Amino acid sequence: MQRLFRIYTDSFKGLSTESWMLSIVMLLNRAGSMVLPFLGVYMVDHLKFSLADSGMVLSFFGIGSVVGSWLGGYITDRIGEFKVQSFSLFASVPMFCLLPLFHTPASLAVMVLIQSITSEVFRPANSVAIAKYARPENITRAFSLNRMAVNLGFSIGPALGGLLSAISYNFLFFSNAAAALVAGFAYIYFFRKRHARFIAQKETVVVEDVKPAKDRSPYRDMRFVAFCLLCSVFSICFFQLLNTLPLFYKDAVKLDQGMIGILLGYSGIVVVLFEMLLVHIAERRWTITHTMVIGTILCAVSYSILGFSHHMLWLFVSITFLSLGEILILPFMSTITAARAGKFNKGSYMGMNGISVAIAFIISPLLGSKIASIYGFERLWIGTGILLLLASIGFYFSVKKLFPHSKA
Repeated sequence: MQRLFRIYTDSFKGLSTESWMLSIVMLLNRAGSMVLPFLGVYMVDHLKFSLADSGMVLSFFGIGSVVGSWLGGYITDRIGEFKVQSFSLFASVPMFCLLPLFHTPASLAVMVLIQSITSEVFRPANSVAIAKYARPENITRAFSLNRMAVNLGFSIGPALGGLLSAISYNFLFFSNAAAALVAGFAYIYFFRKRHARFIAQKETVVVEDVKPAKDRSPYRDMRFVAFCLLCSVFSICFFQLLNTLPLFYKDAVKLDQGMIGILLGYSGIVVVLFEMLLVHIAERRWTITHTMVIGTILCAVSYSILGFSHHMLWLFVSITFLSLGEILILPFMSTITAARAGKFNKGSYMGMNGISVAIAFIISPLLGSKIASIYGFERLWIGTGILLLLASIGFYFSVKKLFPHSKA
């Protein structure tokens, strides 16, 4: 027990002050992340949209994520991650406040698209900031710390969102706006001077006009393109957590909003408690290839369980496996991307990987809701498990090809 505690505390050592600060800002921002998990429920329960219309609106969030990821990566390489993150946080505030004013599928879809673009330009810039301020030997743990903050916020957000939505759904939107505003001020306060110092140091270094050969476009890096396609497949399956799964809890299992919030919040708590520990162990004992494969298989088992039982115990077992799989996949996905990128195109690489994940927000709600309405949730979950098993095989070969001369 003492040895396990020491390993746990060691997993937090050596991280830069900036990595901790980025995580604090992310925690403040994501503590208000209660709109997306309840957006499908809000449309079906409050606005009386059909399941198909709800899936359509959620897919526009995915379209905005794709555009925002590409745009965020593009402009980050040109104006820097500080300006991009600052803009995204503050511009999201009025977007969240306007969302409850739109009550038709078409108008809400347009607003969700605009809000999604505004929010998602933040992600590539944030990833570049993590890679910039982290020590090279701690980059995966820096991404993990940031994700731990995301999930701590996500454990607070949906749990609180379930309680607030029982009173009024409008509280969800205004709480998100308030959290984005606080996160924006905190980010400016923490990083304004640090960013200025970094720029001053950079200007004292003579940089060659010609970029290194490695700084090619990620869209021409076919091995990375193949890896991103696998990330899309994984994300289409995994991110049903944010759209189809809450609908399954409500329509098939007959849970109320409060219980849905508790289940989703529990997922965030599992990640917060075990992410740094598992990532630390995985870095020391497994190759990055084995880590990706194991994480994907855990997610496959998680969704497959739902195809056979709706008992509350198995719902918690399923969400536990899904959370552990998430821990082993998402931070290493970012690490692989940062390692593959060159010095001057990290934003583009992060943006492309962000696009591969964002595509899931288009396909996942449409495909998931369509399959569930035609064939039922049980077949949806079993099919998802099979697809994730195939993705695990793909990751095994893809990661090895990305780094053929290392022990990946």
